[in-house]
Amino acid sequence: MLTIERVSVMNIENAIRGARNPMNSWAKMDSEYDENGNYLLGENDLDLAKRLAHAGSDHRKFLRQIFVSVDITAPLYWWKEFDTYKVGTVANSCSTMHKIHSKAFERDDFSHDRLDEGGLRMLDATIEYLESERQKFCADKSDRQSWHNMIQMLPSSYNQMRTVTLNYENLINMYYARKSHKLAEWHTVCDWIATLPYANELILIKD
Repeated sequence: MLTIERVSVMNIENAIRGARNPMNSWAKMDSEYDENGNYLLGENDLDLAKRLAHAGSDHRKFLRQIFVSVDITAPLYWWKEFDTYKVGTVANSCSTMHKIHSKAFERDDFSHDRLDEGGLRMLDATIEYLESERQKFCADKSDRQSWHNMIQMLPSSYNQMRTVTLNYENLINMYYARKSHKLAEWHTVCDWIATLPYANELILIKD
């Protein structure tokens, strides 16, 4: 399970202006904002952006200046793979260290959409154990053993929300490295990437 919320795409105007710096071609800029505040690329700017995007990473530096901020809730096993993309990304996560005891454990705290009946029974037994340890810790915060039991027994299917900042160059690499991945969560992410502004022209450049 993976959910994507609160998406913001920023700095397209400045990125396109910067792409024109090498040839001092700012007079050819023809993009504008619509009534909703969206920056719409004009014919000249879109043509330049497409040519640079297809010319290789040395020429499409402007894509690193188109920023995307998004809240992603995903299981820990997916976040371990996402952490491959360290360059040019930032993520602030909800803290299991500080807040793991702040609410009762329940099934929907974990990704379980692909578990069979036996897997669900095992998950429910783990949740029951974690909840008993949580209650012990809440009753006595000096009971570090219960806290360690929660932390070390927490399954990798536990869902964590992180606010992530990426750029379009990150998303090119992510899309083509993961679009055929066996994890369903990556398919959700790649489908989302394809919906971003000018994704077909600037991100899905190998298709």
